[in-house]
Amino acid sequence: MNRRPSVSRFLPFSPSLSAGLLAACCVLAVPAAAGADAPSGIPTVRIGVQPRAQTYTTDATIEAVRQATVAAQVQGRVLEVRVDAGARVRRGDLLMRIDTREADQAVAAATAGVAAAQARLVEARTSLERTRSLRARNFVSAAAVDQAQAAFDAASAQHQAAAAGRAQADASRGFATVTAPLDGIVAQRLTEAGEMAQPGRPLVTIYAPGGLRAVADVAQARLAELGSPALTARIEFPESGRWLDAAAVSVLPSADPRTHTARVRVNLPADAAGVVPGMAARVHFVVGEAPRLALPAAAILRRGELTGVYVADGKGGFSLRQLRVGSPLADGSVEVLAGLAGGETVALDPVRAGLVRSAR
Repeated sequence: MNRRPSVSRFLPFSPSLSAGLLAACCVLAVPAAAGADAPSGIPTVRIGVQPRAQTYTTDATIEAVRQATVAAQVQGRVLEVRVDAGARVRRGDLLMRIDTREADQAVAAATAGVAAAQARLVEARTSLERTRSLRARNFVSAAAVDQAQAAFDAASAQHQAAAAGRAQADASRGFATVTAPLDGIVAQRLTEAGEMAQPGRPLVTIYAPGGLRAVADVAQARLAELGSPALTARIEFPESGRWLDAAAVSVLPSADPRTHTARVRVNLPADAAGVVPGMAARVHFVVGEAPRLALPAAAILRRGELTGVYVADGKGGFSLRQLRVGSPLADGSVEVLAGLAGGETVALDPVRAGLVRSAR
């Protein structure tokens, strides 16, 4: 004979911060041996209230610690593109080539200017030497020597300026070859072959995959809680259910005057495979400790708006119990706000427990 599921009354609800749990915390629930309380073969767990880490949770975005956006430094048409998004590059690798015809003409003009300045310098030097010789024989005045010296100094300065202009033109022509500034991965390619490059226009974005961090904006009211030098945190990726321990946490010593928030950087471990810049994440900052009741996420049954678990009824079966749950904890557990009390035994496989209950 089928029994109707029993639904307990909700326990009183008390507001609290979003809860997270560090991996170092003690186990939330201990496995219960199958016996009189539960049918043999169905794994169960006995839950209880234990001290848990109390956290402050906020949304964050993943960014690279080392990232560079390579921009064009000369004007010209992009002739060749060597890389695409996702390509791995090393520092100095060729990324793009820009048409150098305009830069070549600038170099030619600068070279001609150097030659003209050199000719004027030679003429001024010869004139100065001649004037000094005439002055030694009192054929000219001292003012004539001063005038020749000034002309020579001016010609020398013009020659130096022309040489500097040619060096600048040579450097500009070198900018037509765009190379990678660091070892990393191409995150974006922002131009195509045939497009016109302009000085300052971004061409490629590259980041070093070995250093990533989660960046979050925290309300200034929470800064006092996050001010501890020993502040710890965990990073959650809700879509995949993955958790990572923070390698370091730093609170920037300034706040945004418009949003009244401060930026917090949470460094990810070096082995954060599969994490790329731009991903969404949640950061759980540990700010204290509080007693909490939780159970493994696998034990929770979700059917539409119903959230519940199968609780051992003490007669070899299970009864469905409706729950009110809170935030997920760092070890994969879920906080229970109402519907369960400490010391009860819960089925870890709600599907099998439901079949056993239906078969009775």
